[in-house]
Amino acid sequence: MYKDDGLTGGHVIMLGADPLSNSAAIEALHAYPGGLQVGGGINSSNALSYIDEGASHVIVTSYVFNDGQVDFERLKELAHAVGKQRLVLDLSCRKKDGKYAVVTDRWQKFTDVYLDEKVLEFLANYADEFLVHGVDVEGKKLGIDEELVALLGRHSPIPVTYAGGVTTMADLERIKIAGTGRVDVTVGSALDIFGGNLSYKDVVAWHSQQEALAV
Repeated sequence: MYKDDGLTGGHVIMLGADPLSNSAAIEALHAYPGGLQVGGGINSSNALSYIDEGASHVIVTSYVFNDGQVDFERLKELAHAVGKQRLVLDLSCRKKDGKYAVVTDRWQKFTDVYLDEKVLEFLANYADEFLVHGVDVEGKKLGIDEELVALLGRHSPIPVTYAGGVTTMADLERIKIAGTGRVDVTVGSALDIFGGNLSYKDVVAWHSQQEALAV
């Protein structure tokens, strides 16, 4: 249920625009083949190269949205290039008119795509997993967006990871309850290893406990 940003099993490298960032990402993939996902600037031309270098999945958002809508051709091309089982769709969102709109371009541009049961079911045909940042609470350390977590728990037909606002161990329990045990969580800046106050060891121990309870 717990996921961290680029530290342990299966998690995330976010690419920068410079060549050094790309080189560092490739080095990390070689060091932990099959254990990391890669996002940032992914498209149908370069996605497979990261899989070949050792990424378990590629993460994509802006590339599959165009003029506020899902670009079906790009989505199909990408899924064909790497396989549905290797694709994570980033559906990070902000609240607009009482609904959660997917946002792109560093979370600054609203799309006309709103997260609901129908949209999640459709997009699940092309992806292995969803990644959803609750942008309204991301990085603020003010608590999670329980309404968004509950929506994902009810309607996502494939594995989904929520990120945003986790500050305390109690937030992990809130995600477990609101998402009815169906929503994973990414913890980032709140961790003590990143300068926050949340103990990395405590979070990993909590995750291990959840896994043991699920057996």
